[in-house]
Parts: sequence; C-alpha cells; structure tokens
Amino acid sequence: MAESKRDYYEVLGVSRDADDAALKKAYRSLAKKYHPDANPGDQAAADKFKEASEAYAVLSDAEKRRQYDQFGHAAFDGGAGGAGGFGGFDFSGADMGDIFGDIFGDLFGGGRSRGGRGNGPVRGANVRTSVRITFEEAIFGCEKELTLNLKESCDKCGGTGAKSGTQPQTCPKCNGKGKIMYTQQSFFGQIQNVQTCPDCSGTGKIIKEKCPDCYGTGFVTRRKTIKVTIPPGIDNGQSLRDRGNGEPGLNGGERGDLLVEVVVSPHPVFKRQDTSIYSTVPISFAKAALGGPIRIRTVDGEVEYEVKAGTQTDTRVRLKGKGVPSLRNRNVRGDHFVTLVVQVPERMNEEQKEALRRFDDAMNGIASEGEKEKQHRKGKFKDIFK
Repeated sequence: MAESKRDYYEVLGVSRDADDAALKKAYRSLAKKYHPDANPGDQAAADKFKEASEAYAVLSDAEKRRQYDQFGHAAFDGGAGGAGGFGGFDFSGADMGDIFGDIFGDLFGGGRSRGGRGNGPVRGANVRTSVRITFEEAIFGCEKELTLNLKESCDKCGGTGAKSGTQPQTCPKCNGKGKIMYTQQSFFGQIQNVQTCPDCSGTGKIIKEKCPDCYGTGFVTRRKTIKVTIPPGIDNGQSLRDRGNGEPGLNGGERGDLLVEVVVSPHPVFKRQDTSIYSTVPISFAKAALGGPIRIRTVDGEVEYEVKAGTQTDTRVRLKGKGVPSLRNRNVRGDHFVTLVVQVPERMNEEQKEALRRFDDAMNGIASEGEKEKQHRKGKFKDIFK
C-alpha cells in the first residue's frame, strides 16, 4: 500500500529541492551499500536496495517527480492516473546503466566498465620519480637535473603507429566509436552498459601494418634530462609537480605531469621539525658557571651567543630566524633551538683535581655561611615574639 511506503526523498536522504547530481550521488551510495551482489542472502539489504532504486527511478525522471511531488505515492497506485506500481517503471530515464556500471566496477574490480574513454582525447599518465638532496639544499633550495626514460611521439610514423605508407583503419567492431554496448542481467532485469572496445582499446582504429620503430604504439622511449627547481623549505617526503613532463596523451590529449618526491638526507648535527631546527651544543662547567661567549653552528654559519652565568645543563636557547624558510612565504623563517649540555670532565690531572677540590670546599664554605646566616635570622625572628 502507498501509505506503508517511506517518502522517496527520505529514502535517498536528500532535500526536496535536490538536483539531479545530488539524487544520483545519493542513490549510487545506497545502491553500492545494499546491492544484492555485495550482500548475498541478506533480504533486508535487498529490500533497502529495491526501495532506493524505486525512489531514484521516480525522482530522476522529471515527469514522474512532478507527479510524485503533486500526488505522492498515489500518483503511481492508479488513484491519480499513475502508471501502476514500481513494476511499471522502465528505468530508461534514470541513467541506471551508468550507475550500475560504477557499482559493478567497484564490486568486481573494474570488470564491468561504465563507459570507457572512447576515442576522444585522453590525458597522458603522470610519471613518478624521486630526487635526493642534502639538508642544506632543502633549507635554501636548489636546482637538480633528472635523467628519465620518457615516451615521445614516434618520428617515423608521426605517432600514428602505422607503417610508413599505410594508415590506421576504422575498427569494425565499434565502427570507430571506441565503445561497444552490451546487455547485462541485473536485479531488475536487463540493463544496457557501455565498455571500451576490446579490439581497438578505445582508439576506434585498427593498425594492420605496425610501425617497426614503435611497434604500433605511436611512441618511442627516449632518455631525457629535465631540470627541476627545489624551493627553499621543502621537507622530506614532499613532492613537486612539473606540469607537462609526464607521459604523452592519446588522440591529441595533453601530456601528464612529472611528480618528483623529495628525499632529504639526514644531517649529523641538525634535526628538523616543520620550520624549526634543533641541535645540541656542549659547554664547559666553567662556562656554564661563569657565563661568557660561545660559538654555535647554524645553517647560516657560526654565530656568537652569550651564555648566562649559572646556566644549567639541558637549558634550551632560541636563535630567532635561523630555522627553515616557510614554503608559503620565503621571507618568513622558523627558529633554531639549541640545547646547552654541561660537560663533566672524564679525565683530569692531579692539579686539576686539586683545583676542583678547593672549589668544592669553597662552595661548601659558602653554603655553611649561608646556613649560619639563615639560622641567625630565624633566632632574631623568634626573639621578637617572646
């Protein structure tokens, strides 16, 4: 009964003003989720699939949708001059073949193509490679030359793939269209789908006498040197896109792109995190206690830093603007953070040991005098409140 059916818009999860693209997207998602081939033996899934298909068959057809918006489910139950129930829908206006081609391609690994590329222009594939650079090159940028094997149009046949003096002929299987129609049995009956012609691989042409240089492909592989610019601030694992230096397209299609992954060699001193650089610098015990200037290595060269008296080990200091340039704004640089580590001598001669003992005694004396002064102040404080 019509009263037992859910609202079609609710079934698809779309608003009442949804356009064709939104309807198709919603239905495709539901159909893929509940398709019987993906849920064998699940009656609940089959019912949901049927419900979604019924809703889409109505709402994707302009006239049926108009009737549904005016009369609701009654439009198709015979009460308002409708066409009968769900069994009366032919799905022809719903572009079901296109949608099921998508679904079957996902379910069965692309075995059922939903249309193929035909013999129109096809963009060339992207080519992927990598380049290794130093830590400093990543900071300041550089230029690198890459030598790759890339496809180029065959000079002998002009890219046609046919032997000199001959021409490719129209494919008899698809009549030059590059696509063929075939009928598929689905949950709702027969559906017409389109796939790439297997004889001509979608080109619409058959080459009977192949070019001896390119073996009928229309392309030859050549060694090519390409210069790429590495921008300052690039990080390990990031990629650069060099447009138009990938594989050539088919049937007049544009070339693909060259994608270059950047591999940054580790540095023995510096570590990087985003735009910050980190390093560790050892300082002597005397320098930590007394303070004074030290030289710190940075990617810009050595800089002088004034250590504060009484600096403790593992103290971190910041060298502003000595980090990594931002990829978005080369005028902005991160900072260099330096951890100062106080070194304890491992070997000392007797004179050095004696000097250290005298220092330790002097420090103990200072501590004793400080304790005496503290106890003295404490006694005076007690006297006040006697």
